[in-house]
Amino acid sequence: MEEHIGEILEGKVTGITKFGAFVALPGGKSGLVHISEVANAFVSDVSEHVQLGQTVKVMLLSVTPEGKINLSIKRALAAAQPKPEMRERRPEPRPAPRQDRAVPPPAETSGNQDFEDRLKKFMQESDSRIADSRMYADHRQRRRSR
Repeated sequence: MEEHIGEILEGKVTGITKFGAFVALPGGKSGLVHISEVANAFVSDVSEHVQLGQTVKVMLLSVTPEGKINLSIKRALAAAQPKPEMRERRPEPRPAPRQDRAVPPPAETSGNQDFEDRLKKFMQESDSRIADSRMYADHRQRRRSR
């Protein structure tokens, strides 16, 4: 029997280990369902999810060159469930950018002088904000040292 990657197969659990479960597949082959592929939730003990002799649906993930077959129960379950219809999403309008203070539009006067005036005003506001934040930080540090 020729298996294809992604194919859903039905098999019987033949062995349970701390790292997964071995499943006998049609055609006499057997593969491993790794503990991370047993269920969508965290699995600490594989035997809580499958029992010896249980028939399970598995998805064929890969076949190594040595002939080892990797299987997944959780992907087989996900493939069997019908997918919800995709509805058309309309992009939500983006909110306008927040401005803390009104910024006047640049004036069309002498370019260099206007730039220097705006830079000077920016530096004054920046120094004022830095001083305020330092004062607040110093106040908090004094509180902690008490």
